[in-house]
Amino acid sequence: MNALSWPDGLILEVSTFSMKAVAMASGRAHEAPMAQSPLDDPATALAIWTRFRRLMRWMFLTTLATVIGALSILYRQEGRVSIHFYIAVAVGIAFAMLLMSGLMGLVFLSNASGHDAAVSKSDAEEQD
Repeated sequence: MNALSWPDGLILEVSTFSMKAVAMASGRAHEAPMAQSPLDDPATALAIWTRFRRLMRWMFLTTLATVIGALSILYRQEGRVSIHFYIAVAVGIAFAMLLMSGLMGLVFLSNASGHDAAVSKSDAEEQD
């Protein structure tokens, strides 16, 4: 097994590396756990994740329409170009749009569920 050595002399085996060991190494083992998140309630979590999936379905359809529109405009303007050009454009647009919509959807999910408020309340309690 590999071992990690910290500057203060703490040695951890890689296979047993856990958040508790990190907290102990950083001197934060005494901190209270984070406040209860609204996502811990199964009914709230189901509603929020259902909303997220619905948002992602709409974004997938929007992405598909945008890719088709972009490819048709490029075909009309450029004519016959290598198929690799069209594949690269389609993959690039789809990847960028889906990544952005997924990340923004998670931001909306976190804010709408109240998870952000629970974390910021926990941080405010730690500072006191």
